[in-house]
Amino acid sequence: MGHAAAGTIRRLALIGNFLPRQCGLATFTTDVFNAMRDRFPDVAVDVYAMDDKPGAHAYPPEVTCAIPEQDLSAYVDAARAIEANGADAIWLQHEYGIYGGVAGDHILQLLDRTTAPLIVTLHTILEQPNPDQRRVMEGLLRRAARVVVMAERGREILTRIYGANPRQLVLIPHGVPDRALVEPDTMKGRFGWAGRQVVLTFGLLSPGKGIETVIEGLPAVVAEHPDLLYVVLGATHPHLLAREGEAYRDRLKALAVERGVGDHVAFVDEFVLYDRLIDYLQAADVYCTPYKNAQQITSGTLSYAVGMGKAVVSTPYVHATEILADDHGVLVPFGDVDGFSRAIAGLLSDPAARRALEQRVYARGRTMIWSRLAEAMLAATGDGIAARPRRLAPRPAPQPPLSPDLAAVERMSDSTGMLQHSIYSVPDRRHGYCIDDNARALMLMNALPNVDEVTRDKWTTIYASFIQYAWNPDVRRYRNFMRFDRSWCEEVGSEDSNGRALWALAVTARDARDAKHRDWAVMMFDATASLALELQSLRAQAFAMLGAAAMLEARPGHELALLLLRALPDTHLALLAEARRPEWQWFEIVLAYDNARLPHALIAAGRALGRQDLVDCGLSTLAWICDKQTSPEGRFRAVGTESFGRPYAEPLKYDQQPLEAQATVEACVEAFRASRDPKWLREAERAYRWFLGANDLDLPLASRDDGGCFDGLMPTGLNRNQGAESILALQLASCAISGLGQLPSSVAGPVTAAA
Repeated sequence: MGHAAAGTIRRLALIGNFLPRQCGLATFTTDVFNAMRDRFPDVAVDVYAMDDKPGAHAYPPEVTCAIPEQDLSAYVDAARAIEANGADAIWLQHEYGIYGGVAGDHILQLLDRTTAPLIVTLHTILEQPNPDQRRVMEGLLRRAARVVVMAERGREILTRIYGANPRQLVLIPHGVPDRALVEPDTMKGRFGWAGRQVVLTFGLLSPGKGIETVIEGLPAVVAEHPDLLYVVLGATHPHLLAREGEAYRDRLKALAVERGVGDHVAFVDEFVLYDRLIDYLQAADVYCTPYKNAQQITSGTLSYAVGMGKAVVSTPYVHATEILADDHGVLVPFGDVDGFSRAIAGLLSDPAARRALEQRVYARGRTMIWSRLAEAMLAATGDGIAARPRRLAPRPAPQPPLSPDLAAVERMSDSTGMLQHSIYSVPDRRHGYCIDDNARALMLMNALPNVDEVTRDKWTTIYASFIQYAWNPDVRRYRNFMRFDRSWCEEVGSEDSNGRALWALAVTARDARDAKHRDWAVMMFDATASLALELQSLRAQAFAMLGAAAMLEARPGHELALLLLRALPDTHLALLAEARRPEWQWFEIVLAYDNARLPHALIAAGRALGRQDLVDCGLSTLAWICDKQTSPEGRFRAVGTESFGRPYAEPLKYDQQPLEAQATVEACVEAFRASRDPKWLREAERAYRWFLGANDLDLPLASRDDGGCFDGLMPTGLNRNQGAESILALQLASCAISGLGQLPSSVAGPVTAAA
């Protein structure tokens, strides 16, 4: 093939419809699968079939995974499977109607969670897309290494309308079977058509096929050729059948009777598979595609007819104008009844001219056979793989830790509190505020060194006021989400947000610079912390335990804090005993977010109560989760969101979020305080370096100039938004690390495991 990378391809992930689902795209995807298998038997092809009716299709063993088209979680699962199976590339068949979501945008969720190069074959290219269709197409173009079109016009539309890079576009014609050119009369007896002149149209029956145009013109053709038979081959499109049954077919039959040609039109209600379809085509004298859609870029039925060397009469839609150019067929204007009559009658009246046309068409078809398509696709895939960026320089040297910086926090805050989300670095007011972020921000104001007291007082008061206003005394719970207009979205926030609010109050009671803030925090904690006794969420309990431990440091002997610490940890020990296996030393059978907070809370509770069993359990489970958060290269790898909810499963790579690195840093600092074992300092440093670029993508998430932090590591790069949670995670982690400066080991020095 002349493409070195193609020779290294061992596995492809093929996404599209698949037989026995009844549609043209299912036929195409099945055909390309068979073509790849026949031409390149050493290349494994995993089929991911889009499923419009889950459970209704009996997919063959070749289908690795069926994806219910409206189930977003199934797309995520498929992405996991593609990653786990080690596909060298993904080959996507794209048609708007087969993927779920707005304009089929669920498929973008799958692609965003995979790392293999993407090759897209476009079956529809809209010249006038709506905003959502444009968004999806532009998302595909950004993700794709190569984009395959089947007509030159498709390449032109992509560059003119969507701004596609011409270098990523590849023209590969629709594939066709490799069959001999035969005399139609030798095949007609199989279908009872002996002695008839046969005109054929095939494909799923629907109004867009324009069959009325041919039927309207048949009386004039029959007048010249009384033995004419027009065969309409194909089942009614399943979606049309579900809406109106066979009403459209019945209307066509009635039209044929009305025009006096009922005996000259045969409807074959059958979804025809490969070999029998070719037999039908070979038995036809003339093939018609009277389609109404001028923008149709691809027609599999037309391609098959050309592959069989048929004389074609067609409307001038995009694919027909290209494949039938240079006297390889007859084009008739859309809806031109007389034009179809003249063209069909002319071909039937001049067998010699028709046979010459068939020879020309058949020769063109030999350039499109499936084996040629398979070769071209593997070459394009190899080019796409070769075009992936390669590492041009060694991994960056370890960076010194960042000094805590309030700038990005202030950028995201106003007189109400800290806003949740941003678009890039600009706050997005549509999503308002939440107590989770304002509780974290309050803890940060207590931890930041070198902030002038006026600034510290201003923001401490604002974040404290948010928490105070969030308290709902009627139900004795904190609210969480607030709209930008300061109205609450709920009366009761999540358990986790309630636990985190209590933690922030206790840290303020312990660490606030001003007595007024410490006194306020003690009052709020005393008034609200009993809610922790009713929390069921493990993480919410852990946050409350961390708060109770902090309150005991602020107020030794604090009765409510002692009550919480005596009540909650044993629940965690019991859950650990229940979930644990030899290879699974964790509190739950799944991993989730903020994992390190669970051992962190046990260590803190054990230190506060003088219970070494809690400390030991916290240290051992923290060591286990740190091991799970380690890449093969020894770097910190945050447990990504794609890993959540998978029983007893190893974590997946993405999406990695800053919250996990912060939680690990702070838990490891707590572990060092409890054990004095320097390994915990190394673990804290390793997790912190994740922010600075010691991660799977060698990309820093921290912005050194203004204290910002990107929202996470995705398979395709950074999530470049800078939300409150991410910014606060970086700044709180920086505060924790900066507090280690007086200890023997610091992040400024080398750490072998993370280098």
